[in-house]
Amino acid sequence: MKKRLCHWAVLPLLAVSCNMLEPHPYDARVTGETGVNASHVREIEEKLAGRKSFRFAFISDTQRWYDETKEAVADINRRGDIDFVVMGGDQADFGMTDEFLLMRNIFNGLEVPYVCLLGNHDCLGSGKETFEKVYGPVNFAFTAGDTRFICLNTNALEFHYPEAIPDFDFMRGEYDNMPEGVERTVVAMHAAPFSEVFNNNVADVFEYFIRMYPGLQCCLYGHGHTLMESELFNDGVRYYQCPNIAQRTYLVFTFEENRYSYEAVVF
Repeated sequence: MKKRLCHWAVLPLLAVSCNMLEPHPYDARVTGETGVNASHVREIEEKLAGRKSFRFAFISDTQRWYDETKEAVADINRRGDIDFVVMGGDQADFGMTDEFLLMRNIFNGLEVPYVCLLGNHDCLGSGKETFEKVYGPVNFAFTAGDTRFICLNTNALEFHYPEAIPDFDFMRGEYDNMPEGVERTVVAMHAAPFSEVFNNNVADVFEYFIRMYPGLQCCLYGHGHTLMESELFNDGVRYYQCPNIAQRTYLVFTFEENRYSYEAVVF
């Protein structure tokens, strides 16, 4: 009888303890919308089919700057001339699950479709797993009008070397299976060649691969937190680095039939 009473006495304590358990910050349990990139890619491709001119915004490195990100979203919506948004990675700072969910909810305030790339901070802890649940594969591509956007994971420092970063098989597959009607290409990534995160042993190979794509226009990246335009390989290919959102700046690219231009927008 005494043993039975002891067991019953412990049960309320167990119930209280269970209610006090907090979810682990890296549990990768995703609530709400998933597969964001795939659904938004469909929207972009349908919206811009057959067009040779369009305008998009490129933002990057929003990590922990939630207020500034909300203001950037509001500013993009206010303009009314942006067709879609590309987010260049590092939406999380520590790779925690809630960081991705909070940022996804902010980005969902955009009135145009958006896609997100993987950044090196997004890889911390279980971040890559959460990213893949919320957004999808870390390498992906889509077509906007006559332009193919190839979006790559270049965060080699965060991975074991047996895993190919960048993924040349994916890149070659894009070349071999380029959709009909594509006349131009844009390559987007988080970390550019010669950064400490990129696998610089294959930087020249990377440049060789992307130059095979039809009408390569430029490369877009983040990571460095400052505005920069450069020609990394002195071969005519322009690389544009977007500041982090704490600088209250994003880039806007306007593509017309035979040219493109860009501006840094301070909000």
